[in-house]
Amino acid sequence: MTTPLVVLSKVEKVFHAGKFEVPALRGVDLEISGGEFLALVGPSGSGKTTLLNLVGALDVPTAGRVQVLGQDLTTLGRSERAELRLRALGFVFQAYNLLPVLTAQENVEFVLELQGVGRERTKLARQVLEELGLGALADRRPAELSGGQQQRVAVARAVAARPKLVLADEPTANLDGENAETLMHLMRRLRDEHGMTFVFSTHDPRVVEHAARVVTLVDGRVAHDEAHPPEPPHEILPGIGKLRPSGGLTA
Repeated sequence: MTTPLVVLSKVEKVFHAGKFEVPALRGVDLEISGGEFLALVGPSGSGKTTLLNLVGALDVPTAGRVQVLGQDLTTLGRSERAELRLRALGFVFQAYNLLPVLTAQENVEFVLELQGVGRERTKLARQVLEELGLGALADRRPAELSGGQQQRVAVARAVAARPKLVLADEPTANLDGENAETLMHLMRRLRDEHGMTFVFSTHDPRVVEHAARVVTLVDGRVAHDEAHPPEPPHEILPGIGKLRPSGGLTA
């Protein structure tokens, strides 16, 4: 029997605001297998981002266990969790978290260098930026890019090293319809061709359409967990495909 890539067992997370306790997750049990394409949905405040942060070793639960790649994150120290994030995980944050003094190319290369990629990192970074329609913008810094373009640089940085698990918080929030659709096809191809696992936190029905599994959180609990036949691929991408370089993106 294949060991799940991610296992959450009776996970609780409580935040403290002065004298008050704010429960974000309430006894969550969840398993995620390798190669899944999973969407976390639910109203704002339901615990989606909190769950992503726990799985991504960015935070620790108040109670329960979180296991990723066979490691119990509750037993790891801060440096060990950082090593796991660097070695095996990719992140797409709502706030992008790009380094403002680096160009798009350098932002991607910087993470590849930290991951131990050698001479190939320049070529690999350029390739993934081209695939995301950003080749002509590779030398621009984040302040010179629109919100949608920064979002795609963040995606490029997350997937460039082909990590085992990619965690994406609202990955299409700043993309127009066509670019959002093409981005989802790109990620599905990465899943199919490289065995990467994708977990999305989203309110976007365009993302849900592509998910093979949809987990609904309500008030910090798993309300529904169901298989979801993804939309069949459109014949719009040759090879791994490219996004449009610009146009229609939110600022």
